[in-house]
Amino acid sequence: MTTPARWYGPPVSLRARRQTLIERADLHGDAFCQAYAYAADEWLTSLFNDATNGDGRGMALVAVGGYGRHELCPFSDLDVVLIHKGRKDISTTADKIWYPVWDEGIALDHSVRRPNDVLDMASEDLRVALGLLDGRLICGDRKVADPVIDGARDRWVKQKPPWLGVLADLVDERHQAYGDVGFLLEPDLKESHGGLRDIAALTAMMQAVPALADYVDTVAVEGARIVLTDIRVELHRRAGRELNKLLLQEQDQVAAALNEPDTDSLMRAVATAGRTVAWEGDDAWRRRSAWSRAQGARSLRSSSKRGRSASADAVDFTVLPGDSGVGIADDEVVLTESADLTGDPSLSLRMAAVSAERNLPISRDALNLLGRKAPAPPVPWPGELRATLVRVLATGSPAITALEALDRRKLLERYIPEWAAVRNKPQRNPYHRFTVDRHLLEATANAATFSRQVSRIDLLLVGTLLHDIGKGFPGDHTDVGMIVAAEIATRMGFAPDDVAILVTMVRLHLLLPDTATRRDLDDPATAERVAHEVGNRVTLELLAGLVEADSLATGPSAWGSWKAGLVADLVERTGRLLAGEPAAPPTPWVTDELRMIMDTVRTHGMPALSIEDPIVTVIAPDRPGLLAEVTGVLALHGLNVRSAVVAGENGVAVEMFTVEPSRGRWPVAALLSDDLAAIMSGTLAIEDQLAERARTYRNAKRASTPHLVSLQVTVDNNASASATVVEVRAEDVVGQLHRITRALVDCQLDVTSAKVSTFGSAVVDAFYVHGPDGKKITDPHQVAALERAVEERVSHQVQG
Repeated sequence: MTTPARWYGPPVSLRARRQTLIERADLHGDAFCQAYAYAADEWLTSLFNDATNGDGRGMALVAVGGYGRHELCPFSDLDVVLIHKGRKDISTTADKIWYPVWDEGIALDHSVRRPNDVLDMASEDLRVALGLLDGRLICGDRKVADPVIDGARDRWVKQKPPWLGVLADLVDERHQAYGDVGFLLEPDLKESHGGLRDIAALTAMMQAVPALADYVDTVAVEGARIVLTDIRVELHRRAGRELNKLLLQEQDQVAAALNEPDTDSLMRAVATAGRTVAWEGDDAWRRRSAWSRAQGARSLRSSSKRGRSASADAVDFTVLPGDSGVGIADDEVVLTESADLTGDPSLSLRMAAVSAERNLPISRDALNLLGRKAPAPPVPWPGELRATLVRVLATGSPAITALEALDRRKLLERYIPEWAAVRNKPQRNPYHRFTVDRHLLEATANAATFSRQVSRIDLLLVGTLLHDIGKGFPGDHTDVGMIVAAEIATRMGFAPDDVAILVTMVRLHLLLPDTATRRDLDDPATAERVAHEVGNRVTLELLAGLVEADSLATGPSAWGSWKAGLVADLVERTGRLLAGEPAAPPTPWVTDELRMIMDTVRTHGMPALSIEDPIVTVIAPDRPGLLAEVTGVLALHGLNVRSAVVAGENGVAVEMFTVEPSRGRWPVAALLSDDLAAIMSGTLAIEDQLAERARTYRNAKRASTPHLVSLQVTVDNNASASATVVEVRAEDVVGQLHRITRALVDCQLDVTSAKVSTFGSAVVDAFYVHGPDGKKITDPHQVAALERAVEERVSHQVQG
């Protein structure tokens, strides 16, 4: 433990001492925690001495939990127990200690108990038992404190009562509730999986089962604890209160305070620390559970098979003839005596394959040996080695655990050196839920389920594994990724034609989802462009598998029935073209039933509305700005538009929207219809109401997403043979589609269809438009005016 910064000078309040320590720019992490803990010790000691008039016999003040470990962050609770041997003045004495603490506004978790009562509580309350493991005397009678602290630790070691099973269940529940430090955009440094609470639980487990310490990299765990503590102290310092969740708006300032180059560097350090703790902890808990089962089985055998050979209790060991050097012992994948550690480049991957296929962990000893001795593969890889990689990847989800075990000893980068660039690399947006390396493994695991949908599963798996590899390097991740993927695939020994396909998969990995969600699939130019880019049906089926695998791994908002349907439609249309078959004629969406309703609207002049999940259809007298008005009303009622098509005949317009309810429930159709009629009659102040909702929504969003989206407007005359495509990337705020369509109306443009995609805090809206003459917008002055109009409408809201 480093020597803490002690407090010197006349006694002052703890609150003042804490503030002085907070203002010291040289105090970070453990140095701060220890300095504050010692200041608290001195102050509480003075209170104790005053309360007891210097006679503390038969009484002791004990620090427990984080305070007991000297891990006292700026606004952590003071966890203390006042232990006494039946002193009659204990109640008055305790009040003289507690009330000054409360008067200072310091958070206090306290209890007053006799020694036996403390130990009894430790037998009844796991939290008390855990706190006492870190107990230490602050002041008072050591003869009172030491037996209690030693007794609590002795009971824990002997597991009387057997708390470890309860602790394991609580750890699992907490992980489910708080997610992973290594992957969350805003992790809870204390409670999340891989956080400080896990380190305390791991330490407690090793105290109860000392043999586990041989299987835990305590140096790595301690390094992770230091990183997380450094950040937690800065969070408290900045917030002026206890704050353990690393909020987005705090990350830049915390990075600067800790002299990190940038926020990505900070979050990479967080991910590295969190995943280290999670891996070490999960492995230790698994091992403890396995040992418990084994002990129970041995006890059962010894009681039911007395008199039989001692070999009945011997460790089961299985040699795998098909995997030289690999065996199974004690439910772990192990190295056998015949393993060629330095001469067999496939050994690590074959161990991973067996681990994934049998859902068994690789032994810690094997990983350590391989980490020290395993060679890099030859270049190019022999076919057997390439097949072994595919064998691992084809197991699906189990491959994630197996390959991440290899990566703990940096064995994965022996095969793919570029992996080091994406390891623990954060993706700081709400759209992605994993670091880049974990995302690649998750996507590949998803791709493994599509083996019957593609003719080359090896290319699908490797292409998916490499599709975002460029994110580890400077520059556009697709452009850089193509170069890196070509180098990797060539080293792996793929044939030149296969290398070309893998590079195409990286280059076009966003083509299908972007086109399907932003372009009119009924426009023949859409499928023609995709067919030209893809080139052949093999590549098309690989891209189709990749996009689904990638989207599923990205996050819950990246793949759904709407997007899946659009992509499938696009793939089907493109496949027909590549097969030389005629394109299927577009399905007319203005049905005879709609035409009958159009006749009624034309006669009576009142709009008609139909809601049939997920379609909202509006039929109304046609007029300039109708689309903007309708999208405004839909936004006002909490409906997010995903796509829109527009048609009109003889003064009546039909607008059909694919929508999603933003609040999880559909609006009342009658209220929606009333507002639609009101806006058309000019009695609904839609702009004011949308602006107010946008401000409320945006302020709440800023609290968790401070990095706002930059506005981009693109006018494309090549995407369609008959229309100009206006694409707008902007911040996702209430009524954004309404504002953009209003800008198009201001430019006298006719919108025939629209596609809306949401990516975290951004939306990308694409509009197919014609000018007043029914043609494309090709005049440079008109294009510039259009861009300005959209920018002014959207920027006005952003500034507001």
